[in-house]
Amino acid sequence: MAIKIADPGPVFFRHRRVGLGGKTFGCWKFRSMVVDAEARLEKILVSNPLAAREWAEHQKLTDDPRVTPLGNFLRRSSLDELPQLFNVLMGEMSIVGPRPIVETEAARYGQHFALYCLVRPGITGLWQISGRSDIHYFKRVLLDVRYVSSRSMLRDIKIIMLTVPSVLAARGSR
Repeated sequence: MAIKIADPGPVFFRHRRVGLGGKTFGCWKFRSMVVDAEARLEKILVSNPLAAREWAEHQKLTDDPRVTPLGNFLRRSSLDELPQLFNVLMGEMSIVGPRPIVETEAARYGQHFALYCLVRPGITGLWQISGRSDIHYFKRVLLDVRYVSSRSMLRDIKIIMLTVPSVLAARGSR
C-alpha cells in the first residue's frame, strides 16, 4: 500500500532473469523505482559519461535517481526481494543460489555461464553475504562459480544464517 501511495503505478515489478538451464523467467520484486525507469536510464547513460562507465562496470548506479525514497528503504532492507518467494514456490528460484542475472549479463560470465545455468538462482547467496554492491562484478561471478562448484545443504544453511546480519547491517546495499 505504501508503494502505491508514495508513487502511482504498479506495486510489483517483474523483470526477465536467467534461471536454471538458461531459461528466462519473470523475477518478482516490489517496485522501488519510478514507473519510467528504463527510459530515464537511457537518458542518464547518454548524458552522463561517469554514470555510463559505472553502469558498464557494475550494472548499477550509486545514488540512482530513478529509485524512489520508499524504494531506497525497500532496497536497503532487502524487503523489495520478498515477492521472489513466489518465484521459489513456482520452482524458478531457490532460497540460496547465484544472484539471478538479466540476459545481457550472461556475456560477463564468459565460460562460467554454463556453470551458472546448472542451478536455480537464489534470493540470497554468497554475493549477498560478501558485500553485495560493494564488490566488483568479476568477484561476483567468481562467488557464483564457487557456490555452484561446492554447494551443499550445510553451506546453504550457513549462507541463510549469515544473510540475516548482512541484511540488518545493510552491507553493500545501494
